[in-house]
Amino acid sequence: MTTLDAAAMLARAQRETGCDDYGDPSLPERFSVAVAQLNGFGLDADGAEQARQVCHWLLTSRLELIADRGRHPIAEEAIDRPMFVTGEPRSGTTLMHALMSVDPNARALRFWEVMYPSPPPGLAGPDNPRRARADADWREINARLPKWLHSHPYNDMLGDGLPEDERTWAFDFRVMTPTAWWRVPMPAVVGGLPVDAAAQYRLHKAMLQQFQYARPHKYWVLKGFHGFRLTELFATYPDANLVWLHRDPVQVAASRTMMMADILDGIVGPVDLAVEAKKHLEMTRAGIANTMSHPLVDDPRILHVPYTDFIADPVATVQRYYRFCGRPLTGEAETAMRHYLAHNRGDRHGKFHYSTSVLTDIGEDLDALHEEFAPFRERFGVRIEKRD
Repeated sequence: MTTLDAAAMLARAQRETGCDDYGDPSLPERFSVAVAQLNGFGLDADGAEQARQVCHWLLTSRLELIADRGRHPIAEEAIDRPMFVTGEPRSGTTLMHALMSVDPNARALRFWEVMYPSPPPGLAGPDNPRRARADADWREINARLPKWLHSHPYNDMLGDGLPEDERTWAFDFRVMTPTAWWRVPMPAVVGGLPVDAAAQYRLHKAMLQQFQYARPHKYWVLKGFHGFRLTELFATYPDANLVWLHRDPVQVAASRTMMMADILDGIVGPVDLAVEAKKHLEMTRAGIANTMSHPLVDDPRILHVPYTDFIADPVATVQRYYRFCGRPLTGEAETAMRHYLAHNRGDRHGKFHYSTSVLTDIGEDLDALHEEFAPFRERFGVRIEKRD
């Protein structure tokens, strides 16, 4: 086993960039916690070297991002009425976001920007080498994790793909997502890293400002799992709107179990499905409990939509959300969305197979689960889905 040295990696990043301001004095301590997590995985020499390289990439990118804010008036950029999409995993949020992203008047985060944020894209030319670099990264991800394309075909967009808002927090060492750590043979990290939602949204806003700077004005369309952080989301973006898609929690738990199993299979090899199912069912329960209890769930800035309504007519749902936000959906945008639907079938890389049997195999009774989630379904108009 090879041990990683957090202090040495911090010093190297600062030495090579000539910068020492991370924009947050607590980052070195938080980075040390993340490194301790990595050291706890028992990585061999090759795995540790891959982890060291990822850490260096994230640290130097963070330093350069903050340095850009000192060189240019990036912090003066106003993020006007951003439009967010949220929901439990596997609830149609990525498709909703993808449709909004083809609106010519909208701007979405792109992987090539989020993976390599400095300098501001608005100061770079159209042949920016970061695009090709991110494309190469994504070809490697898709080769290592081929099953992920079944559940998430949008990965074929490569560097132009649409990251979730949480991806901006990889540079804060508060999350360890597969799109940053795919080369490292490590399990999924779902806890143990320090969280601070207010600080996380400050960094998210800083990155939106970075990518908006010196570019034509467009409104932001964004997607992430914001349900647990509504207070901090609206504190950071008080004029934001949020569309919240709601799906049958039994299907959510089963689908997310298989999706994560497919992802981890490409990183660490086959996983124990029973362990994954128990974990993702509990995570789904926690999400639904939060949805039922968070004091801002009924905030007038939030539009709640059942997943089955969205799937029945995706463009009509987008139109409804735009009306809710007081923004026009132009004919050009609607045409682009319908073109996207016609030319991007969800099974274009193969059918994603999952079954609720993954839950019954761990001893769960589906009727009991449906009864458990009945108050949620009644409140948000969610129907039980019959797939098996």
